[in-house]
Amino acid sequence: MSTNIYRLGTANMYDNALRNLGTRQTNLSNLQENLTSGKRVVRASDDPVSAAQAERAITRLSRIQTEQRALETQRNAIAQAESSLGDAVALVQNFRELVVQAGDGSLSTNDRNTIANQLQGLREQLLEVANRKDTNGLPLLGALGSALAPFLGPQSTAPDYSFDGLPGQAASNGTAIPGMLDGHAAFMFDPQRDGVYTAGVSAIPSSRFLNTTAIKPVDPSLVTGDNYTITFSAVGPGATPGTTTATYTLTNTTTGAVSAPVVVPDFPSDKPVTISVTGVPGLTFDIKGNPDNGDTITLQPSASLFSTLDKAIQGIRSAPNSSTAAQAVGQALGNMDIGLERLHNMRGYAGELLNRADRITGDQEKRSIQLEGDRSRAEDLDMIKGISDFQNQQVGYEAALKSYAQVQKLSLFNFIS
Repeated sequence: MSTNIYRLGTANMYDNALRNLGTRQTNLSNLQENLTSGKRVVRASDDPVSAAQAERAITRLSRIQTEQRALETQRNAIAQAESSLGDAVALVQNFRELVVQAGDGSLSTNDRNTIANQLQGLREQLLEVANRKDTNGLPLLGALGSALAPFLGPQSTAPDYSFDGLPGQAASNGTAIPGMLDGHAAFMFDPQRDGVYTAGVSAIPSSRFLNTTAIKPVDPSLVTGDNYTITFSAVGPGATPGTTTATYTLTNTTTGAVSAPVVVPDFPSDKPVTISVTGVPGLTFDIKGNPDNGDTITLQPSASLFSTLDKAIQGIRSAPNSSTAAQAVGQALGNMDIGLERLHNMRGYAGELLNRADRITGDQEKRSIQLEGDRSRAEDLDMIKGISDFQNQQVGYEAALKSYAQVQKLSLFNFIS
């Protein structure tokens, strides 16, 4: 009976020894796998909580990488749009220089025609720049949504330039900037915002002189966008000998409203007069020269910077004399300055968007570093501790093998003896 108990104890010890060896071998294999991968948590079963934290950090890192790729695409588009606006500014400035040259009173009609041809080429280039596309074929200056060519020239259905799209600027957020700029705000004029008007003078004989200054908006909120006509009448001797008096009437040709006649104070007959016109809502300008009965001055709003350039080209090309050319030049210069201001403002906004993209990139890099630290703390292995544990486990495993071999005496000669 005692012999049986001894045999049962021996078998149990044998099983325990084998189980201990298997456990030590498994632990040693796991530690070796951890050292090889450099991770404390190789699979979710190793530490479910840490595995979940690491997976969450990896997902957020992947999202940041996706957002950064989209941001780089947006940054490239805005950089191209800013460069296009720079090209537009250069073209308008070149146009302005030629317009100033066309105002030289010593030029002949052929000289002005030559300049007008040069101006026509610059205007065509400007329209091409405004419709420029990015590498994906989308307009760089397309506002909130537009056709592939947002800016349309005069057509039978639309006699002036138009913007084929929805004006407005898309907003930025914490991880992205717009992919295009508001071309409507850059090139198109709004009467209540810009108050851009062009004045035209009826045919004046070479014996007289009559023109206007550039029309200035004093209160754009009052500008109606209607067309106006100023007609002179009752031009004759003034109350004082050697003076002249005149009367003009302001007519809103869009609504048909006619203002009360305005009497111009007596002015010397042998000198040009300066008449300040303030009856147009939100606008002011001066009439200079020697008016006569039947002289008219027309006021028309400009729909866009392209319209201003076209009117300048037409006025310079069709001017019969230097006085008429000076009128076209003066109007063009005043309106082009407003257009250049719009271009500069939009270009400055593009620069701010690029700065914002840089700030977003910096913030994303900081978030990536933080998330990488969270992931590392959750699953990475402390190499020093890992090597120490592996060596300790290896020593224990070797000791267990030697002890098992020594105790069991697993030798045929020991069994025979």
